[in-house]
Amino acid sequence: MIRPPDLPRTCPAAPIPSASDALVVAPAQVVRGRQAWTEALPRLAQLTRRPLLLGRSQGTAPLRQRLAEDLQSHGVTDHSWTLRHDCCEQDLEAASDAARGCDGVVAIGGGKVLDAGKLLAHRLGLACVTVPTSAATCAGWTALSNLYSPAGAFQGDVALERCPDLLVFDHDLIRQAPSRTLASGIADAMAKWYEASVSSGSSGDGLVQMAVQMARLLRDQLLHDGLAAMEDPDSEAWTRVAEACGLGAGLIGGLGGARCRTVAAHAVHNGLTQLAASHGHLHGEKVGFGVLVQLRLEEVLGGNRLAAQARRQLLPFFRELGLPVSLEQLGLGQASLEELQTVCQFACRPDSDLHHLPFTVAPADLLAALVSPCSTAAAP
Repeated sequence: MIRPPDLPRTCPAAPIPSASDALVVAPAQVVRGRQAWTEALPRLAQLTRRPLLLGRSQGTAPLRQRLAEDLQSHGVTDHSWTLRHDCCEQDLEAASDAARGCDGVVAIGGGKVLDAGKLLAHRLGLACVTVPTSAATCAGWTALSNLYSPAGAFQGDVALERCPDLLVFDHDLIRQAPSRTLASGIADAMAKWYEASVSSGSSGDGLVQMAVQMARLLRDQLLHDGLAAMEDPDSEAWTRVAEACGLGAGLIGGLGGARCRTVAAHAVHNGLTQLAASHGHLHGEKVGFGVLVQLRLEEVLGGNRLAAQARRQLLPFFRELGLPVSLEQLGLGQASLEELQTVCQFACRPDSDLHHLPFTVAPADLLAALVSPCSTAAAP
């Protein structure tokens, strides 16, 4: 097993939250395992009788139709609605109109569909059910939605008042997803450790400490089981990894709250989405690249030698998973200097999570980390 060294927490101590601070930790109900959808149907029918059924991908349209028929067999009358874009205001406005007369939202799909479903339910005060069709993100769990432009550029995130009322994590549904989605989920989930261990500082809050240690265990589990899971989707390793990505990562974020924030890895993702050439790559693929960039920043600007070692050890693991580890592999090998500067300026904007790093990062610093051969190594 490849185990990167643990990075020292060099941030200033974070204050202990006051008693009035509220945590939104987990969905009210989680049904997981094989045939979880079938087992969850009675619970779902108790939550909503006239849901808006949200989806997007044409590839999962037959699956959504089958699930709609299952709902009807339990007395649930759905109104299906297909999103046109990523989670964006234009789609949400149209979906809001379509949801008139509905008493719930059932979002079936990848992370951006789940984000749209959560945000729509939040705004309309409806019951919310998430049904992930891959383990590429923990969006089915969290009380957070990311907003994008219709063109797919990240705009910002929206904190929600609660996690979904029901999360259905059906292994049989998720196994149908391309293996690439699981690799993407591994990269996204591993970022929990590299970001939370920095943003939490030396917080004395017990729940924050617990969340950070859970993030460390999550990283180790993914390093241990990740390749085996990719090789055999019927293995116990696959089950552990899929649930770690889709469930465990969300729990860490819920338990750690604001002290376990995203840092540079997700900021890099957000910047990369400003370029249309990156849109063919999954969320976790860009986040994984961002982890490598963050470690480079910690090495160069923070003087952290352990960060350099961690990056060198992560590179072969990411390569074996088929994850992009260079701008070229992200489809940005021909990006102009002006385009890369756009990425860096967005990632370094004043409200960016990148500034949770314990040192100042200017756009020029980030640009050097993005393009330096030593930062992400060329493809083999």
